[in-house]
Amino acid sequence: MRRLFNFAPSYRPLNHGSYGTFPRCVLEHRQQLQRDFEARECIYKQFIYPKLLRESRALVAPLLGADKDEVVFVPNATTGINTVLRNFVYEEGDVIVYPSSIYAACLKTIQSLQETTPVRGHRISVTYPMEDDEILERFQAAVEAVLKDDGTGRKKRIRLAIFDTIVSGPGVRVPWERLVKACRERGILSMIDGAHAIGHIDMTHTASGVKPDFLVTNCHKWLYVPRGCAVLYVPFANQHLVKTGLPTSHGYWSPEIRDSKPTTEYFTNLFADISTNDYSSFTTVPAALKFRNEVCGGEEAIREYCTALAFEGGNRAAEILGTEVMDTSNGSIRRCVFANVRLPLSIQDSTAGEIGGGGDGDIAQEDVAKALLWIYTTAAVEYDTYMQTFYYAGNIWTRFSAQIYLEMADIEWGARTLLTLCDRVKDGEWRSLRSDALPSEMRDVLMGYP
Repeated sequence: MRRLFNFAPSYRPLNHGSYGTFPRCVLEHRQQLQRDFEARECIYKQFIYPKLLRESRALVAPLLGADKDEVVFVPNATTGINTVLRNFVYEEGDVIVYPSSIYAACLKTIQSLQETTPVRGHRISVTYPMEDDEILERFQAAVEAVLKDDGTGRKKRIRLAIFDTIVSGPGVRVPWERLVKACRERGILSMIDGAHAIGHIDMTHTASGVKPDFLVTNCHKWLYVPRGCAVLYVPFANQHLVKTGLPTSHGYWSPEIRDSKPTTEYFTNLFADISTNDYSSFTTVPAALKFRNEVCGGEEAIREYCTALAFEGGNRAAEILGTEVMDTSNGSIRRCVFANVRLPLSIQDSTAGEIGGGGDGDIAQEDVAKALLWIYTTAAVEYDTYMQTFYYAGNIWTRFSAQIYLEMADIEWGARTLLTLCDRVKDGEWRSLRSDALPSEMRDVLMGYP
């Protein structure tokens, strides 16, 4: 399988989850689409591209169990989240409920809305590993806290609740189906950030069974589609709530015209032509699905292989490192193709005492970000690899991504490489990193801050 992708010979791709990648046949198909566009640019844009776009929507919709007119393409999950959140007209007392594990860009969207509208965010504290039942309990408690009379007479209303299907860091599965059900029972609109969903976990029950009010999912992470392609799912019943795409473009109609047309016609048209960009990734969906079905054996075969490799590989990596895999009592958070493995590095907090290990600690709390940057840099320069390594809840973890182009030997190599890097950290090699090599925004990312 590896030979069918575009990797450099010496590169070890152990972090598929961040940006995804796609096979050579999809790359060549996209390049042909781009050549076709340039051969007759106006004819292609006006007559050929719309047909190809409809074909892609029709093929991707069944993966969500949806109708083709309930799905449109946007460049990424962040754009989809913004599209939904910025279509609401907020009033005083409106609240958006979200977990602390929310993706940073989504949190920043809420913070931005707080600057320009009356809406306010309400954070649910979640620290993994956490059992599904406790997550549900915390959501219910948050709802009660928001709606409780605070004695001022001002009523609050939960306009929307946002949840992941799979959290990015740490890479864990969320009980999103149960959360959507809880929202529906309370009359709360649900927005699902499924950035890691399609092509990763089975989503065919989304429209018919789970029934979220909105969902966005990246095709370029796990579906082998080139970057810059995500699906925004909005059921027919909610399409009237989406009045414009981002940016507002040719598909927008004034309310008078909009009210005279079928809602489904407006919704799909709204996203068909948003500004002049290269949207060829949208039209590579047929080629990606053909590869997945004809070469890989279909969606279930891909899931089975990757899930088994993540589970067994995570356990093996923990054995090599002498640590453990992040897990819950029933293994619910590991029902995906991520494995979070703790590194054998203890952290010393000079003010609060030691956390995450024994002895005096291998790294002081204030030096963790610099040590992490040294690990990333050394892994890239000396080992030609990149492993998603981060500080979380008092420990340093690596998130392994399982994929069809990997096998157990790759995970074992990654674990042994990390063990060597950890030994070098303990020897203080990270101190050679220049003090100006760590911009503040990089420190925030490495330390897990939003």
